[in-house]
Amino acid sequence: MEILESVRTCMAKAMDKATAEGHNVDKGLKAIGLTNQRETSLIWSKSTGLPLYNAIVWMDVRTSSICRRLEKDLPGGRTHLVETCGLPISTYFSALKILWLLESVDAVNEAVKNGDALFGTIDTWLIWNLTGGIGGEDRDNNKIYGLHVTDCSNASRTMLMNLKTLNWDQPTLDALGIPSEILPKIVSNSEIIGEIANGWPTAGVPIAGCLGDQHAAMLGQACRKGEAKSTYGTGAFILLNTGPEPVSSQHGLLSTIAFKLGPSAPAHYALEGSIAIAGAAVQWLRDGLGIIKTAAEIEMLAQSVENTGGVYFVPAFNGLFAPWWRDDARGVCIGMTRFTNRAHIARAVLESMCFQVKDVLQSMHKDYNSSAEDGSNDDFLLRVDGGATVNNLLMQIQADLLGSSVVRPADIETTALGAAYAAGLATGVWTEEEIFEAGHKDEKLTKFSPKIDDEQRNKKFDSWCKAVSRTFDLADLSL
Repeated sequence: MEILESVRTCMAKAMDKATAEGHNVDKGLKAIGLTNQRETSLIWSKSTGLPLYNAIVWMDVRTSSICRRLEKDLPGGRTHLVETCGLPISTYFSALKILWLLESVDAVNEAVKNGDALFGTIDTWLIWNLTGGIGGEDRDNNKIYGLHVTDCSNASRTMLMNLKTLNWDQPTLDALGIPSEILPKIVSNSEIIGEIANGWPTAGVPIAGCLGDQHAAMLGQACRKGEAKSTYGTGAFILLNTGPEPVSSQHGLLSTIAFKLGPSAPAHYALEGSIAIAGAAVQWLRDGLGIIKTAAEIEMLAQSVENTGGVYFVPAFNGLFAPWWRDDARGVCIGMTRFTNRAHIARAVLESMCFQVKDVLQSMHKDYNSSAEDGSNDDFLLRVDGGATVNNLLMQIQADLLGSSVVRPADIETTALGAAYAAGLATGVWTEEEIFEAGHKDEKLTKFSPKIDDEQRNKKFDSWCKAVSRTFDLADLSL
C-alpha cells in the first residue's frame, strides 16, 4: 500500500514538474511506461484489493530452507529448472517467495483455496491498481476492473516462465505445487496494456510499456546484440544482449529475456550477472559505521589515498550472487594493519563493486564467446548507468580493473528512459531504429579508459579472489 501511495505522489509530482517546464501534459501525454524492481513478490485479495501479507523483497533470504529442500527433492538439484527458465534455485526468485507465502501465511492459503488470491511482482500490483483494481471507472465513467498482467521480463525472473515459449511452464508449476490460477497474463514489453482509471493522475492515458528495471536500463542504453550494460544501484546488474536465442551459462550466470518490443516482435535474450550488494555497501559505510555522512563523500575520501593499502572488502552481507551463488557467504574485510584508515576502507568498498562486476563480465565473455561465431571482444566497452555512476573515481577504477573502456551516458537514469522508449514505441512516438540510433551518439557519452597495466590488474584480481574465498561457509557463525 505504501508503494501505491509513493507511485501516486510520484505521478502527480512528475506532472507538476512537466507543466512547470511548459509542457501541455493534459493534451500532450501519449502513453506511460512502467519499470519496477524485479522478483519482489506479493499476493493480494481479488475481492478486497488488499495485500494478504507484506511484499517480500528480492534480496530477502527467508526462503533458504525451502531452497535446500527443493535441491534435495528435485532430481536436478539446484540447476533442476535451469533448462526451462534459465535460473538456478535461489532465494532471489519469486517462485520461492510464493512457496513461503503459501506455507507460512494462513490468509494466503485460504485465499488460494477460495479462488480469491492474485500473485504479482510489483509491475502486476501497480497495473492492477492503476487500471481499476476491485472496480473503478474509465474517463467515460464506465465500470472497469484491474488488469492482472505482467510482462515477459518480469515473468522471466519468477522461475516459472518457459524462456523459449514465454508462457508459464506447467511442468514447473506442477513440480513446485504453485496453482496457475493465481498467475497474471504475460504480455510483451511494448504494447498498449490498458488505460489508467479515474482517481489517478493521468486518467485515460494508456500504459504502453512495462519492463523490469534492468531490462528497461538495457533498452535505455540501446544495447544491441553483443553489447553489455551495468547498472549500479543498491546492487549491480550486468546484462549482455545475446540476440534472438537464449544462451545457457556454464559459468554461474542467468539466462533471461532482454526485451520483446511488441506482441509479434522477436524476443531478444540476455546473459545476466546479479550482484546483491553494490551501492548498499556505501549506505552501510554511512548508516552502519558512520565513516561518511553522505554517499557523495566517499569519492573524495577514497581519493585521498593512492590505493587500499592491501585492504580487500567483500560485501557478502546476505550471501554472494553471480557467479558464485553462495548463500553461506558473509562479508569480510581482510588485509588490515595499524596503517589502515577509513580512507583505505572507503576505497576498498568502491573497488569491491568493480571487482564484482569484473567477476561477472569474465564469466559473460566465456559464455558468450563460446556461443558466438566471432569469439573476439577486443573492442568491448561497458555501458554504465545508475546513481553510483556519478562517482568518477568508481568509473575509473572499473575501467582499470576491466582493462577495457567504460562509457557513461549524459543521462544516467536510463531505467526510466527505457520505460519511456517502450511506451513511445507502442504508440508511434518513435521507431525502434530511432531508439537504437539515439543511444549510440558519441557526443552524449563520457568515456573512461584503463590507466594501469595488465600485471598490476592481474595481481589485484588474484588478491580479490583470495578475499572472496574467505567469505564461504560463514553463515552459521555464533552470535
